[in-house]
Amino acid sequence: MKSLFKDLFLTLTLLFSFQSFLTFSQDFSRTDFRDETIYFVMTTRFYDGDPENNVQCWDGKSLNQGDPAWRGDFKGLIEKLDYIKALGFTSIWITPVVENASGYDYHGYHAMNFEKVDPRYESDDVLFQDLIDEVHNRDMKIILDVVFNHTGNFGEAFLSPMFEKDYTADLADPDACMVKIPEKLPENYDNLTPGEQYQARLALMKNTDGQNHDSDNHFHHFGNFNWDDITSQWAQIAGDCVDLNTENPIVYNYIVQAYSQFIEMGVDGFRIDTGRHISRLVFNKVFNPAFKAAAEAVGNNNFFMFAEICTRDRNYWYRGTPPMSTPFYTWKDSQSYTWNDDPSEYMDVHVPGGEFPFTNQQSCIANYNDNTNTGTQPVSDNAFLNGNEYHAPDYSMHSGLNVIDFPMHWNFESANTAFGVATGGDHTYNDPTFNVVYVDSHDYAPDQAPESERFAKPQSVWAENLSLMYTFRGIPCLYYGSEIEFKKGYPIDKGPTIPLKESGRAYYGGYISGNLTVNDFADYTNASGNVAVTLQHPLAKHIQRLSKIRMAVPALRKGQYSTANISSSGIAFKRRYTDASTDSYVLVAISGNATFSDILNGTYTDVITGDVKTVSNNTLSISVSGQGNIRAYVLDTPQTPAPGKVGEDGKYLYSSSPIETNPGTYPDETEPLLASAEDPVEPTEPVLYDNEQAIFFEAPDHWGNDVNTYIYYDDNGSVVMVTSAWPGSGMTNLGNNIYKYTFEGTITNWKVLFNDGNNQAPSSVGFDVVNGGYYTSSGLSHTLSSVPTNIYDISINELVFFSNNGILFAKSTIETELPVYSVSGRIIRTIQIRPGQNAFYGIPKGIYIINHEKVLIY
Repeated sequence: MKSLFKDLFLTLTLLFSFQSFLTFSQDFSRTDFRDETIYFVMTTRFYDGDPENNVQCWDGKSLNQGDPAWRGDFKGLIEKLDYIKALGFTSIWITPVVENASGYDYHGYHAMNFEKVDPRYESDDVLFQDLIDEVHNRDMKIILDVVFNHTGNFGEAFLSPMFEKDYTADLADPDACMVKIPEKLPENYDNLTPGEQYQARLALMKNTDGQNHDSDNHFHHFGNFNWDDITSQWAQIAGDCVDLNTENPIVYNYIVQAYSQFIEMGVDGFRIDTGRHISRLVFNKVFNPAFKAAAEAVGNNNFFMFAEICTRDRNYWYRGTPPMSTPFYTWKDSQSYTWNDDPSEYMDVHVPGGEFPFTNQQSCIANYNDNTNTGTQPVSDNAFLNGNEYHAPDYSMHSGLNVIDFPMHWNFESANTAFGVATGGDHTYNDPTFNVVYVDSHDYAPDQAPESERFAKPQSVWAENLSLMYTFRGIPCLYYGSEIEFKKGYPIDKGPTIPLKESGRAYYGGYISGNLTVNDFADYTNASGNVAVTLQHPLAKHIQRLSKIRMAVPALRKGQYSTANISSSGIAFKRRYTDASTDSYVLVAISGNATFSDILNGTYTDVITGDVKTVSNNTLSISVSGQGNIRAYVLDTPQTPAPGKVGEDGKYLYSSSPIETNPGTYPDETEPLLASAEDPVEPTEPVLYDNEQAIFFEAPDHWGNDVNTYIYYDDNGSVVMVTSAWPGSGMTNLGNNIYKYTFEGTITNWKVLFNDGNNQAPSSVGFDVVNGGYYTSSGLSHTLSSVPTNIYDISINELVFFSNNGILFAKSTIETELPVYSVSGRIIRTIQIRPGQNAFYGIPKGIYIINHEKVLIY
């Protein structure tokens, strides 16, 4: 390790020239990220371009049959970039792409290798580079979600290697695909319970057993946690998020090295996950300058970074503590702190939990303690007009890091409350015009919306929030599907306790199937199929028009603002932006009348109605009614003429009365599922085939539909598992509450437990395993006699096939490969058959074997 530490420092090589971007039809160059609007995509849940790479996660597999958690992919995202552009979005933010490992890792936040793209996103003909290139080919930008704060709990390839992943094995089975690295884990690891296995892995990263496994201190060893103070920067926030020691040069230089490769590939920005759980000092000393340098080395002088500073508070100062607050991270430090770039300080040092002996950690503590007083924090007027005058912003104290506007997000139960917290706290940011603004996300909705559900307020509230987002300061961002209120009121995320289709992370692909021709941002023709209906949804139409308006008026993208000398029954403000070739000035009223005093004289044109007003007395009155409706009067200047009316009237933006549109109905099933765990199972008689080893279980009526069997035996005091680790291996549902499990091996004092995740039979020591045994919750009821397989089989080349509940089973004594065809002749997939019993999920019911060469589905 010591001999390699120098190699960990940032080395930047010019591998790719930075792509030059085109311009909007409005003829301006997007070199300022405030010219962007962002569409946030959870890649695996967006659009399935390649069913061959669909994979279930270890956890929640039974809940998501037919809807694999790893469903969307890069190929599907490329196919739907034109849809995103048709909505008017200029940039996409995608969830992390690095290799992941955990029981529920489809979202990407449980890294196993920071330097490797997870193959489950990719196809034979589409890699991550292809996605980046296709985004750029459409004059769009791509923002990559990155995680610096933590890894998953299965280790990380450089920082704590424990496993390598075998992508030729069943990726939904950790025992099959997770290959242990020799001499890393305890020798008896396979015989430990899942909880004990987790603790063994955690000990290697955090020294929780008192031994110095993490001798070079790659991870924080602190165990106590408080969301509201500095301990949130030392302790892990969840079991699958093991906290990295980001003050350690070994760690931070590896992170910089790993993520710089994505900048070299052409990524245009980073969204930084869990930023509040890293000290601002680490950002200012390391990450901000390092990634700026990495981008400039490949010709990108406008690389954009924004962090999630999660502050679930109604105020801009989180719990009255500046160093835990969103605005704090936009500033440089006002004094110097000692910083040691020498990794040798961290090497071969035993640090028990709760101790912080290193120079950089002590500096982070001092930085925190020096900034607990809200009255001593810097303030800025970078977002505010001086009367009507735009002034040059002062970025001398800008940290280089921008932020998600969590205070606005948390207050977006209404546009009024979000506007109030922004206008009251914008002086605490270096420049809030760079804040990324959204209503809800993959984690939270606004407070009292409620926060745990996808935004559940009335559609008119959504529309008003969007009207504010697109005209007020900040960069608008929308979570996938919100354009049609997708999964409105559904729980955002409950992990593997509910099916994904019943959560805010449901699969979206059915709503955007079909085709279109995109001409420019928010400009498309020839739409057909479900995507045509989606794009006609009232909110989708609202977003398209707001996009056009924002593009047409520079002040709405980059302007400073003022609320002075304005009386209003709704929300009102004025904005102005000037540079060498631009002078853009606009008066905005949302959801109510407004009178603007002490404004510039001249000719104004409203972008909604086309109405023209000439002002000679420095006063203009605006009439507007309807929640979410706006008026935006643009001053005609020599540098920047007013654009006139922009776009067509709709349900929420209109001249005199709303234009109700009928988007129609979706011509196909909007969320196509290959099969559902909730579908009733056609009962199948329990049968024990000749030469087959199997057991059967009749579950009580109150049990769930997903029943597991856990078979084990005692070997001189050590528990040896025959099935997968607890809760065991899934049983095949035969209907009528009867389940079957087929196994191999010689039965010698084996015991069996049955469970559905909540219920268990028996309650302690398992029943004796008997081949052909038919069990109830009380024990062995009777034993089935085997029957000749020729009565039941439809065999070819020693193959026996049968199907249940959308699962194709193949019992085989040979190894072969067969294509699966639909009745139309299209190959659905190719199945690899190995000796023993095989199960193939997500294949429709009605399987017929027609010859030795293929499987045909009717």
